[in-house]
Amino acid sequence: MKRCPECKVEMKELTAKTPEGVTYRYFSCGKCGEEIVDMKQLHDVARKYRDMKTFRAKISKWGMSLGIRIPKELVKKYQFKDDEEVMIIPDEKGIKIIPA
Repeated sequence: MKRCPECKVEMKELTAKTPEGVTYRYFSCGKCGEEIVDMKQLHDVARKYRDMKTFRAKISKWGMSLGIRIPKELVKKYQFKDDEEVMIIPDEKGIKIIPA
């Protein structure tokens, strides 16, 4: 366990999530509120962000609807197939596309 650099009390190890959903661990002092993320934890979070590579796609008009092309790398990773149905789940930050 780590000790608080401010008040020397033993710190609790806790877990939190970034807005993107990446979980990480940190240490928190119950006495003064000091919070610390050590280098190993920071490197773990950075690695998870690198793994969450972002993609861009252009929205196109298809008849009366709009369509989006899914990049080849994502098709392969999530094993999407031609003419396969997917679930589209709206949430407050955007949409999720999940193989059905």
